[in-house]
Amino acid sequence: MRVIRVGTRKSQLARIQTDTVVAMLKTLHPGMQFEIIAMSTTGDKILDTALSKIGEKSLFTKELEYALEKNEVDLVVHSLKDVPTILPPGFTIGAICKRENPCDAVVFHPKFIGKTLETLPEKSAVGTSSLRRVAQLQRKFPHLEFKSIRGNLNTRLRKLDEQQDFSAIILAVAGLQRMGWQNRVGQILHPEECMYAVGQGALAVEVRAKDQDILELVSVLHDPETVLRCIAERAFLRHLEGGCSVPVAVHTIMSDGQLYLTGGVWSLDGSDSMQETMQATIQVPVQHEDGPEDDPQLVGITARNIPRGAQLAAENLGISLASLLLNKGAKNILDVARQLNDVH
Repeated sequence: MRVIRVGTRKSQLARIQTDTVVAMLKTLHPGMQFEIIAMSTTGDKILDTALSKIGEKSLFTKELEYALEKNEVDLVVHSLKDVPTILPPGFTIGAICKRENPCDAVVFHPKFIGKTLETLPEKSAVGTSSLRRVAQLQRKFPHLEFKSIRGNLNTRLRKLDEQQDFSAIILAVAGLQRMGWQNRVGQILHPEECMYAVGQGALAVEVRAKDQDILELVSVLHDPETVLRCIAERAFLRHLEGGCSVPVAVHTIMSDGQLYLTGGVWSLDGSDSMQETMQATIQVPVQHEDGPEDDPQLVGITARNIPRGAQLAAENLGISLASLLLNKGAKNILDVARQLNDVH
């Protein structure tokens, strides 16, 4: 019986996410065995610095990709939002699973349960390591102070509950749901309040691009709507040349064959911002279709069971929206944000 080795980060959330993917693969491929190999990444080890300051694009993926390259694992499971829009040569995202709620959530300190961000006392400290969240929320809630908080979900919740440093912290809804901590969600931030990160809420399976059998094995996990939304989001981010060092956020909806993409850029303090919405006609495929033999990638994704035309339409939507914002002056906002982030 063939053993498929699956790489993952060591955190509890990463293990839960990997177990979910492996359980789906076991159901679809009952004749195979799966072995999970956990490892630490740069992002897991450097906990005293804000993510945006580390200057690494592949904070949570590099070590896993190294194991993939050395043939120590056959596939790795990531949160898609951690995966750069340009992958190292020889790798591809072979599957994107059905997306969970991509929004952000507020988790309150026990003494503030029942509050909202709006009703928190003046100068309350809210923890998040995301420039994207701070830029959007600082503008809407000027009475709050946003402070960096790092560590895995368990660590951040412990810091919130056991210390008096934070009145609330902001986390992804999807992560809280996967951990079984839905009861800690005090407020869900809808896109009108805080748009989400590119790819947030979706899980990605990265493989060696030349491993046709592994690519075939995982490609059945692709969720067509999620893939098309995420191709548009990643194309938008890539064309802006954004990353975790600048505040960029998105919101996508698929409805009646139309894909709507809203994208925005912000200055670090949220005082300057620009956002637009565009749409494209994209028919989500009902059944799987075999893609071309050479499996060309779009924004690092190989989706062989989704029509090429639909994928290209999604990619073009992301590029068009980014071009529109750049033409209106978004580059200046992003350049200033990058420079300020480097200085502070």
